Amino acid sequence: MDTAYSDLHHACAARGTRLFTVTVQDLSAGLARRAYTSHPVDYPVSGTKPLTRDGWYDYCITGQQTFVANTTPEFAKYFFDHALISALGLGSCINIPVVHQGEVLGTVNLLAEAHHFTADRLSAYQALVETHHAALVAEMSKP
Repeated sequence: MDTAYSDLHHACAARGTRLFTVTVQDLSAGLARRAYTSHPVDYPVSGTKPLTRDGWYDYCITGQQTFVANTTPEFAKYFFDHALISALGLGSCINIPVVHQGEVLGTVNLLAEAHHFTADRLSAYQALVETHHAALVAEMSKP
């Protein structure tokens, strides 16, 4: 387990996150590669998914904004694995882009029960990611 990711994972879990993954963008291949996971059986590190140019991509990758969905219907239209997410008892998510030199290197993905990501919690999670920003950039920049 990489310390940069695991330290952030544990800090987020202490605040109620139940599923934590980190994905790294490979724009040339059109893929997001899972670099870290709290649930290796359901979401293995070897997993990839296509970077679909949809509303989520426009907001989170192009717009470099944190995507927030506090109910399953809010994210189901973007996440092909929404049934698995629901089966795990998760109903809300945030995807925080990690930006370096104007480019999104990847996202920190946090999931919890429905309506978990209140404004205060969202701010706290974003602050945690910012605190770990340099370590995340270093890890995501590895070949």
